[in-house]
Amino acid sequence: MMKSIKYFTAGWCGPCQRFKPIMQEVANEGHSVQFIDIDLERDVAQQYNVRSVPTVVIEQNGSEVNRLIGATTKQVVLENLS
Repeated sequence: MMKSIKYFTAGWCGPCQRFKPIMQEVANEGHSVQFIDIDLERDVAQQYNVRSVPTVVIEQNGSEVNRLIGATTKQVVLENLS
């Protein structure tokens, strides 16, 4: 089963804005990426216990298998999906 990503971001977050194009590329390559603005979807952010942004939650079969906190490289994101 393919892994999916929940990408927690915020409009006021500088690192999020720099990281967003990378996550968009990952999504454009066919990976399942859900973009979640923590200010618009507070309940989801709370459910996932997101304390800082950007946060990438990687899930498989609906369960969290990894979490990346802070902006990172596309390579690191893809490595965590393989």
